[in-house]
Amino acid sequence: MLDRIEGLLQKVEACPDPAMKETARELVRELLDFHREGLERMVALATDERLATDPKVAPLLLLHGLHPEPLETRIGRALERVRPYLASHGGSVELVGVEEGRVHLRLQGSCDGCPSSSATMKGAIEEAILAAAPDAAGIEMI
Repeated sequence: MLDRIEGLLQKVEACPDPAMKETARELVRELLDFHREGLERMVALATDERLATDPKVAPLLLLHGLHPEPLETRIGRALERVRPYLASHGGSVELVGVEEGRVHLRLQGSCDGCPSSSATMKGAIEEAILAAAPDAAGIEMI
């Protein structure tokens, strides 16, 4: 669905009529404001923790800046999910910190005799973080 929305926005931007392009942009802004206000109210009324982890709801909350969990919490949960996989390759990861949305990680250990283990571990970590925290500004391995 997000791909379809992105495609439609690209069509709007390609429109040669500047007035029509601005009208479409204004419509998108108004719809986003409408959704944000409704979602804010829903989040305030909701007490179910599943909102923060639901694969359809969480990205919507992020889009509107309403996600109830801090970035660092979501990153920590993502790392916990990937640690068993990393351990199976003889490695681990430590969250050093999050500064201005940038995630700083330290890789630990490696898979003996496997030259691609570092790349394999980095890929698994990045995938897990981006799934849980697509709003992260970047990931740096130190």
